[in-house]
Amino acid sequence: MKMHPNELFFYYNPSHNVDKQVRAYAHAVAKHVNEINIDKEKITSTGWRSILNKLNLRPKDLLNRAHPDYQSHIAGKSWDDESWLQILIKYPHLIKAPIAIMKDKAVLCTSPNQILRLN
Repeated sequence: MKMHPNELFFYYNPSHNVDKQVRAYAHAVAKHVNEINIDKEKITSTGWRSILNKLNLRPKDLLNRAHPDYQSHIAGKSWDDESWLQILIKYPHLIKAPIAIMKDKAVLCTSPNQILRLN
């Protein structure tokens, strides 16, 4: 797949308010924004590994630990690395913030202005 050199990949959940705000910033940061709705588009374990490597984070670092689904299905159990990836695939709505990737930089945007770090 051919990509534009300044293309921004934006992984988000449109039902979250912060994600909507960051999405507006994303269009200000880059002309070419590839929006990936994580609730509708499945990301493979390989895709998640790539994202996590760019962010330099572990899968559980992306998750909202206060969410009721996290508390009922995930909390209090021990998981291996592959299981954490499966949790990201099965429960993408638990991701606490949108993810923006441009060139070799990636940001977990816990606040809207964090996406500006990609410039």
